[in-house]
Amino acid sequence: MKSLLLNLLIPFFLLTTVKATSPNWGQTGHRVVGAIAQEHLSCKAKRKIKKLLGGQSLAFISTYADEIKSDKKYKSFSPWHYVNVPFGQTYHDCEKSKKGDLVTGIAKCKEIILNEKASNADKVFHLKMLVHLIGDLHQPLHNGRKEDKGGNTIQVQWFGKGTNLHRVWDSNMIDQYGMTYTELAANAKRLTKEEIKNIQKGNVVSWVEETRLIAKKVYESAAVGEKLKYRYMYDHFGTVREQLQKAGLRLAKELNELFS
Repeated sequence: MKSLLLNLLIPFFLLTTVKATSPNWGQTGHRVVGAIAQEHLSCKAKRKIKKLLGGQSLAFISTYADEIKSDKKYKSFSPWHYVNVPFGQTYHDCEKSKKGDLVTGIAKCKEIILNEKASNADKVFHLKMLVHLIGDLHQPLHNGRKEDKGGNTIQVQWFGKGTNLHRVWDSNMIDQYGMTYTELAANAKRLTKEEIKNIQKGNVVSWVEETRLIAKKVYESAAVGEKLKYRYMYDHFGTVREQLQKAGLRLAKELNELFS
């Protein structure tokens, strides 16, 4: 009887453990960003990055920054995943977090990658972080409000199951769509060279400000406890796909400049 009960409980435990975790943009979203960036690297950047990463792709390393979160020695990097600026202020005007944020984290990654005295191990680590952080920058609620932890405390329902607004934008919509990261990347909107150039204009701070405008709309898109399903997907999944594509193209721009 005990053996039977144990056999029943173990799968249940594993299932609930898996469901309890939800990385930023979800693993699929970050891999989409990496795959799109990979396709827009210059030949020189592609060659240098391949050598540095030992042949691993940008899609493969894109989830590394989430994978290390369970290790306490990387705790100081947690604030790099988001930036909280009160609506009505700009990043330049607001009080900065002493622990760092998305903007300072990205700047540090670029600094290490460009430092000729930095070890290969340090460059690999910060390259992996950079790939992930450019993705996070384009998830609207990583640019959300401090008081609700970027929508993490805004409880809603997704097709009848409890979740929160942040997770809806991180992974629920992407998972609901049912495509692999390669399928999503391959089916990104076809853009002209001029359209790509326009998306890649600006810098990290201007991209943060652009994403914050989307974040304000996301906060207005759902009320606490609201039951979200097909209509929410219809209204907002296009924005998710657009943000993933922008992140990939802008990541490619940053990497092409760093490895020129």
